[in-house]
Amino acid sequence: MDNEKALIGEMTLPIFQCKGWLKLIGVLSIIGGILTALTIIGILIAWLPIWQGVLLYQSASAIEEAQHNESKEALLRSLNKLKVYFIIMGVLMLIWLILMVLGVIFGGVGVFMSMAQMQGM
Repeated sequence: MDNEKALIGEMTLPIFQCKGWLKLIGVLSIIGGILTALTIIGILIAWLPIWQGVLLYQSASAIEEAQHNESKEALLRSLNKLKVYFIIMGVLMLIWLILMVLGVIFGGVGVFMSMAQMQGM
C-alpha cells in the first residue's frame, strides 16, 4: 500500500507542478467565455470556453488533492477532467479545420467565377 501511495505521489508530480498554469488558463477561459457571452452570437458558443475553464480548474484542484493525500481517486478524477478537455479541444479543432478548408474552397471558386465573368465582358 505504501508503494502505491509513493507511486501516486510520483505520477502526480508533473501535473502538480503546473497546476498554477492549469488554474490560470481555466480562469482565463472562463473570463473569455463570459466576455464572449456579451455579444448576440457569442451567447450561443460562450458555454464552451466556460466549460473548458471549469474542467481545467477542477483538474488542477483534483491533482492538488492527489498530490497531498496521495489519492488514486483524485488522480483519476484529475485525468478524467483533462481527458474531457482535450476531447472538446480536438472536436473544436476538427470543426475549425473543416470550416477553414470549406472557406478556402468556396473562396477559390468565388475568385475563379469572378475572373471568368471579367473575361467574359
